[in-house]
Amino acid sequence: MGSNVYIAGVGMAVVGKHTQVSLRDLAAEVVLKAIESSGNEKPDAIVVGNMLSSLVEQENLAALIADHAGLRGISGIKAEGACGSGGTAFLAGYSLVSSGLFNKVIVVGVEKLLERPTPDTTRGLAYAADADYELIYGISFAGLNALVMRYYMNKHGVTREEMGWWAVMMHENGYSNPFAQLRKKVNLETVIKSPIIADPIRLFDACPLSDGAAAVMLVSEKHKKIADTPVRVAGIGNALDSPDLSSRYELDRFLAAYLSTRRALKMAKREIKDIDVAEIHDAYSIVAAISIEETGFSERGKAPKDWAEGRFR
Repeated sequence: MGSNVYIAGVGMAVVGKHTQVSLRDLAAEVVLKAIESSGNEKPDAIVVGNMLSSLVEQENLAALIADHAGLRGISGIKAEGACGSGGTAFLAGYSLVSSGLFNKVIVVGVEKLLERPTPDTTRGLAYAADADYELIYGISFAGLNALVMRYYMNKHGVTREEMGWWAVMMHENGYSNPFAQLRKKVNLETVIKSPIIADPIRLFDACPLSDGAAAVMLVSEKHKKIADTPVRVAGIGNALDSPDLSSRYELDRFLAAYLSTRRALKMAKREIKDIDVAEIHDAYSIVAAISIEETGFSERGKAPKDWAEGRFR
């Protein structure tokens, strides 16, 4: 076990459409906010989480962003893990500090998904699937998730109305979040009657394309005093599964979510019942349902029924 790691500062940009702002500008904005909120301490290294910088025809992001933020000369790497690229970058930054290699590491996640026409972005997102066994047939991420959602609803007897309450609840949360892209409430009828994207996925079951960035400053025990209220990272977990659906043990299970949650809880010496707040990845409503079940907040097949009854409000 390595040394303790603390979050000393944070920075975030409003999620939305930023076509007039470059990727480097967006990332540097949040990096500088994170540095400012941690006593203006210069980091030793930068870790950039990103999946699709190819949409803006730019790689070598660590050097690009560090230079633009006035941090030329520090160490840096880019981390990619599809939709989990931000978490992957955080894991890398945590490891760099916990190992003792660096004392202060800035971790920044940035994406510019609205830079190109929607078909280009849709194709780019599909690269996170398996090119040899899935993309060759022309499937999209929406199509893959629709297959899982149909299977899940039929297997567990979940109604369209029960599934739709997730979008209603998330829009309520977004309404009160100054950094959210869609700050408006919706009702259940609007959700279940919205246009079909890939049956049974409808418009409000799917997240919008977005531009955005966020950053955190991770520091070692001896540097935590640079923050007024340093937050110790109690536990962290990571796990991998097969990229293609056909090779997974069960279609309605997320092995990686199950394993990484338990690894983080074990490290933190906590149980799922001890957790008061959770941020769930929900690119599609079905992803939220299975993720909630794999983390242990609901029994298998019960998440939509639980949130429809107001359990997670």
